[in-house]
Amino acid sequence: MARIRMTIGGVTLDAELLDTPTAKAIAAALPLKASAMTWGEEVYFDVPVRVAREKDARAVVTSGEIAYWPEGPAIAIGFGRTPISQGDECRLASPCNIFARALGDVKSLRAVRAGAAIAVEALS
Repeated sequence: MARIRMTIGGVTLDAELLDTPTAKAIAAALPLKASAMTWGEEVYFDVPVRVAREKDARAVVTSGEIAYWPEGPAIAIGFGRTPISQGDECRLASPCNIFARALGDVKSLRAVRAGAAIAVEALS
């Protein structure tokens, strides 16, 4: 599987792309630059990619899953509770397409502040 590297502020996070239409669309748009936004324990950022919601899209994600939010359009990385979480779950704003799996600890994103520079690139 293809891999990507996201540099978000001072945090570097590598991820493995899944075999999905969303992952292919994100890969085709690389490299990307954006600014971080935060929502509870979630970092998200706008991307110039338009993909429909996939049939297995979901709002509750597990640690390490990287999602595409069709309504954004944005990449969303949840690493803990958001304002709409129930219990200890990580609940994104609405169902998202899971397109990658982080290879490192997404909890390192706690250090990221809104406005941080983001770069996403393909790894060879």
